[in-house]
Amino acid sequence: MTPATRRTALESVIAAQAAERVNPPLLLPADPYFDLAGEEFGRRLLLTSGNDGAEYCLRPDFTLPIVADYIRNGPGKPAAFSYLGPIFRQREDGPAEFDQAGLELLAQQNADAALDAVFAFARDALAAYGITRPRIRLGGVRLFEALLAQADMPDAWRPRIRHRFGHPEALSRLLARLTAAPDLPRVKQPSRKALVEDITGRMTAAGLSLTESRTPEEIAERYLEQQALDAAHVPADTLRLLKDYLAISGPALQALTRIEALAHVRKLDLSAPLATLRRHLVALGSEADVVFEADFSPRLDYYTGIVFEMSGRGDEILASGGQYDRLLERLGATSPIAASGCALWVDRLEAEAAR
Repeated sequence: MTPATRRTALESVIAAQAAERVNPPLLLPADPYFDLAGEEFGRRLLLTSGNDGAEYCLRPDFTLPIVADYIRNGPGKPAAFSYLGPIFRQREDGPAEFDQAGLELLAQQNADAALDAVFAFARDALAAYGITRPRIRLGGVRLFEALLAQADMPDAWRPRIRHRFGHPEALSRLLARLTAAPDLPRVKQPSRKALVEDITGRMTAAGLSLTESRTPEEIAERYLEQQALDAAHVPADTLRLLKDYLAISGPALQALTRIEALAHVRKLDLSAPLATLRRHLVALGSEADVVFEADFSPRLDYYTGIVFEMSGRGDEILASGGQYDRLLERLGATSPIAASGCALWVDRLEAEAAR
């Protein structure tokens, strides 16, 4: 098959979806990307400024503008969107333009069926490039959150551990820090008012501005927050539980069985998210090469359920996505809305097909 033939086959897969074909603007406000994806993603944006001083970027993905437009037009009704077109990002060798294809399913009545449809779309798109048995990597965000909610620890630490989920190195460093932290006796802290007064006096004596950088109130809040965290001891047994769970990886059914055994020993109820994962494994088919990694999640905390990546014979990720319900609330939805989708890297697909 020639590249043109493969492109036509991909177009046919996209056209076969019961979805509206969309093409968001090439120039988009940059702030939502910084707010939702953080500085790491922000470094990959191609930025420019408007006459009003506002910062814009060349379109770095399709999902965010599609979801934002859906919310602006009144969210709640089931909707499906497909796309194929250029995106723009900084790469190690400089700015790059490349094509991305994808499918976004929003507010579908059956969230499980929607995710299965996303899986099927990704598999069909890869098959258009001759990739009929991709390696599929699964992760379970809801599964980890269920474990975290039931683990014995001070509530102050749960959001901080969750925030690092999907960042294996950062999470490992945090768990190592908590493991090494001594269980110190609780020391009475000064009142917020007294602390602000003390900081104000020290800053004034040192000739520092009280307004140009962090204010005394902000410094006091940060200090009291850090002191509260230091005093909130995470039990060693809980840290062992987290490390044991995050180390689980392998063929999907085997990995889920190990998690079930761990949950049984630790008296945790993970039955609902585990049952959901098993249902989707059945939908993927017994011939699929699927692994489950307990520590896998995209570096975006708006993902909420099952997440995945598909790759070919090489290590390049050809398709990625999953369930991202939380993104819609972050962009202004006033009630929970189910969302599933995936993106395909067309240049990588073409390179894989040309091997």
